[in-house]
Amino acid sequence: MKHTPLRRSVLALAFAAVALGGLPLQAGAQNAKKELTIGGTAGSNIDQLKQGIVPILEKKGYKVKLVEFNDYVQPNLALAQGSLDANFFQHLVYLKKFAADQKLDIVELVQGPIAPLGVYSSKRKTLTEAKDGDRVTLPNDPSNLARALVLLEQAKLVTLKSGIDPLRASEKDIDQNPRKLKFIPLEAAQLPRSLGDTEYAIINGNFAISSGLKLTEAVSLEKTPDHYLNVVAVKRADKDAAWAKDLSEAYRSKEFQAVVDSKFKGYAKPSFLQ
Repeated sequence: MKHTPLRRSVLALAFAAVALGGLPLQAGAQNAKKELTIGGTAGSNIDQLKQGIVPILEKKGYKVKLVEFNDYVQPNLALAQGSLDANFFQHLVYLKKFAADQKLDIVELVQGPIAPLGVYSSKRKTLTEAKDGDRVTLPNDPSNLARALVLLEQAKLVTLKSGIDPLRASEKDIDQNPRKLKFIPLEAAQLPRSLGDTEYAIINGNFAISSGLKLTEAVSLEKTPDHYLNVVAVKRADKDAAWAKDLSEAYRSKEFQAVVDSKFKGYAKPSFLQ
């Protein structure tokens, strides 16, 4: 078909309009994302998502798929690789170290509650009952190992070397161990199973709860500082997306605060949920 000059002009304008409109439409589609996949670890973290966050997002028109994990490695790898839009399982210290070690461009979006790290025992009723040579299992990832050692120092069972960074403390930083406690680092998810074989187990709250333990059963609970509160993590490129802002608002909402207050008592919380 032969095009007249007028027809060619009309076609050219039409193509120009599509080309110019393409970018806003594409950006609009990104902002209009309404299907989210969020990962969390077994126990209280996935339960907070199920009971508190998903209902709020669904009211905003989102369809949310939750993926449950039983370790502290795969959720961040899945996020970086794109099979998750966000995850909720880790504190900021762990996130920053993991992202740096693995060279992942993932960042904090918003803080959330965390079940405190606790010392549990089926053989001792208090930490003051610790005896020479007692075995203590504790998390083997560096950031939570440091948490556990600080908790033991607060209980006056060990003394850490002066001047060390408490966020990076390891067994080599123990200055005094008067009870000659024997430390056995394990993957966090395995710690509840060690209770029958050791005198004490220092267990991350979510895995304690997922194994049937109660926070009230702990021999001792940490007084959780803000840098050990859980955070929602996302890819840096998604941090300002409309769905990410809605997710952040869900965590800051009065509705979520009511769920936390009624179903997650005793949890450490960011100031906006207190």
